[in-house]
Amino acid sequence: MADGIAAYAVEAFNTAKQSENKMHDDSVARRFGFAGGLVPGVEVLAYMLHQPVARWGRAFLERGLIEARFTKPVYDGEIAEVRAEEVGDGLRLGVTSKGEICATGSASLPAVAPDVVLAGYRDVPPAAVRSAIGADSFAVGSWLGTAPRAWPGQAATAYLAEIRERDPIYASERLGHPGMLQRVMNRLLVDNIVLGPWIHVGSRMQLLSAIAETDEITARGRVVANYEKKGHRFVEIDALVVANGTRPLAHCHHVAIYQPRAQAEHPVRRDVSAES
Repeated sequence: MADGIAAYAVEAFNTAKQSENKMHDDSVARRFGFAGGLVPGVEVLAYMLHQPVARWGRAFLERGLIEARFTKPVYDGEIAEVRAEEVGDGLRLGVTSKGEICATGSASLPAVAPDVVLAGYRDVPPAAVRSAIGADSFAVGSWLGTAPRAWPGQAATAYLAEIRERDPIYASERLGHPGMLQRVMNRLLVDNIVLGPWIHVGSRMQLLSAIAETDEITARGRVVANYEKKGHRFVEIDALVVANGTRPLAHCHHVAIYQPRAQAEHPVRRDVSAES
C-alpha cells in the first residue's frame, strides 16, 4: 500500500492464445526468447486502469488520462500486482510479476476533457484485402480504420471476467470498460496488414467520454512514426476512438514493434525497455 492506495493483484490471463499474433503462443514466443506466450499489453493496461477508476470513479471514465509502457512480459496464470502511488495530483503506476517490474505508467484526472475535432481524423474503412507485412507497410501519414466492435450484454460481462475486473461500476451503470478501446486500437494494425508475431510496447489514452455498453466502436488512426531500432521495426499511431461514428471516446497514441528482429540472427531479450 502507498499513500492509502491498496495494491491490486490479478491472476493474469492470456486472452490471445488463439489469436493471429503468435507472440501469444507459447512455442512461438519461446523462439523469441520469452518464457511463454505474452499476456497482451492491452490487458495489462486494463489491469492498470483499476486503481484510477477506484480513485476517481466515473469522472475518470469520462475524462481520465493514462499512460503505460510495457517493459517485461506478464505470463498467463502468474500474479500481476498493480501498485499506485499518489504523486502530485495524479498516480504513479507500476505492475510487478514474478519479482520484476513489467510495466510502468501514470494516471491523472484533467479538470475537463480536452476538445478533439472529429473531422480531424479521417474515417476510412479497414483494408478490403490485407496485404502482407513489407517495406511499404504503415507508411508515415497513412490513414487506418477498423471494423466496428461492440461488447453488449453478455459480451461485456465476459470481457470483465477476462481482465479480472471486480469494480461494480461497469455493471451497475451499464458502462463499457476503457480497456476495450485498447483492443480496438490493436485492430488498427491487424485489420489492415497480415502481421507475423508482434509486440505492443506502449500507450497513451486520454478518455473523452464514458463508454455505453451498447456503443459500436471504431478507431481512426494515422501513422505518425515508422522506424528501426536495434533491429526491430516500430510503428506509432495517433488515433481517435469513436462510438457509433459520432462521439469521440478517446484520443490514443499506440506504439508497437510490428517486426521483431529475427531470433536466428539477434535473440530478443526478455527486457525490451531499451528499445521502446
